[in-house]
Amino acid sequence: MNKWYIRLVTAFCAVVLLLSAGSIRTEASTMNRHLAGDTETRTNITEPGASDSAEDLKNLNIANTMTVTYSDGNGTLAGSLRILLILTAIAIAPTLLICLTSFTRILIVLHFTRMALNTQSAPPNQVLIGLALFLTFFIMSPTINTINEDAIKPFEAGEITQEEALEIGVKPLREFMYKQTQIKDAQMFCEIGNIEWTGELSDIPTSALIPAFMVSELRTAFIIGFVIYIPFLVIDMVVASALMSMGMMMLPPTTISMPFKILLFVLADGWNLVIVNLVKTFY
Repeated sequence: MNKWYIRLVTAFCAVVLLLSAGSIRTEASTMNRHLAGDTETRTNITEPGASDSAEDLKNLNIANTMTVTYSDGNGTLAGSLRILLILTAIAIAPTLLICLTSFTRILIVLHFTRMALNTQSAPPNQVLIGLALFLTFFIMSPTINTINEDAIKPFEAGEITQEEALEIGVKPLREFMYKQTQIKDAQMFCEIGNIEWTGELSDIPTSALIPAFMVSELRTAFIIGFVIYIPFLVIDMVVASALMSMGMMMLPPTTISMPFKILLFVLADGWNLVIVNLVKTFY
């Protein structure tokens, strides 16, 4: 009895397996027909279609994994693209700081002052750069405020376009650079670039104004550094003459002159004289 029961159950299971295998083969062939068939039977492709208006374009399916949208249909920059531009501006900010502001002149003059004192690394580079940065922000604050009020705020409010904001924002910087640029430097770069310049700010292109401004800044900074060097050079000459008259030629003059330089600089309130008069050269 048990043997017949076992044989019956085994036969029933075999029939079920055969029926299941046939069903699976049927479904697989059906799926293959849909995937490999023509465009009328396939279900994994959506045709792009066409658009008649901006609203249709925003919902247009360009591909299965990509959708193109833009901000409210007004053509302004999307948030992600604006973040990318801001990060790019931050990356080139050091170059803009050096080329378009008073940073270069201030840092060179402070460096000449330290060399004239012959104190090697006192004050250190970090202090000089930090002081130059804050003095630059102080000098450039009127220009920065003008750019913020006339260009950035209207652009954020949607009152002007990006091109207008860029054109308005660069004007205060051009005015600042033009005031600090010598005429001969501007004429030199205009002649090199075959640019007709009438002597007015509006006629000189920014591509010629920036290098002319940098050359003028370097010239002015070196002139100021030379003037700062003169009193300390006199101290070196006096100390060297005194040592030679006493026959102490093996003793370096800088070892004796450096304390006198520091004493003269402190008694004359040198940092106040250098920094205040340096800032006044921009006004």
